[in-house]
Amino acid sequence: MPKIMVLEDEPMLYELLQDLLKYEGYEVVKPSAPDEILNDMHTLQPVAVLIDVHLKEINGLDLLDRIRQDEQLRDTYVVMSSGIDYQRESLQRGADSFIMKPYMPDELLRLLNDKIKQ
Repeated sequence: MPKIMVLEDEPMLYELLQDLLKYEGYEVVKPSAPDEILNDMHTLQPVAVLIDVHLKEINGLDLLDRIRQDEQLRDTYVVMSSGIDYQRESLQRGADSFIMKPYMPDELLRLLNDKIKQ
């Protein structure tokens, strides 16, 4: 079962994403703490990471930079999301995809399934 790490600090949205992704056959994982995200990615080895640009504890774009600089994580499929259009900046900084909130579940699943279930 492919693992997806979801970095979303809005509890209701996180639960909805968790239910949706589990229903689609993914295992949803989340980091143990904001400062442990990279370590947890090394340990859990998710095939994809969904990152909200505006997390309370950490800037999602800065995290994206750190993922792309990490030799073992740089090829992880990263989908950035936000209610503000950060598509250009996200893609320039190395995101594979950007999805604008609010989005339809099918839109997220298409992005993930096209990449992961090839």
